[in-house]
Amino acid sequence: QVQLVESGGGLVQPGGSLRLSCAASGSIVSIYTMAWYRQAPGKQRDLVATITRGGRTTYADTVKGRFTISRDYAKNTVYLEMNSLKPEDTAIYYCNADVQSTLPYNLMNYWGPGTLVTVSS
Repeated sequence: QVQLVESGGGLVQPGGSLRLSCAASGSIVSIYTMAWYRQAPGKQRDLVATITRGGRTTYADTVKGRFTISRDYAKNTVYLEMNSLKPEDTAIYYCNADVQSTLPYNLMNYWGPGTLVTVSS
């Protein structure tokens, strides 16, 4: 039984910055790849960034150079530092993780409920 919970969303002006957090909890053995997705109103859910257990990162072209993904292994937490925000970044941001747990003792994929980021003047 694993849960992911995002935090840090809110309203920010264009050009501003915001830091999102996602904490995993439950019967966790190991967390492998963690990722951030986002979904704008009326749009599909898109991959924003990923980070492997070894710390390797990938980014969508739309956020490359502006966003930074990182993780805290001890806290089972992944972060997304968002800089130079644009109105096009407005979306619900979702945390995603591949987790090996004890109940069940299998590698499974989990989603958080999402946190809203609004970039507007």
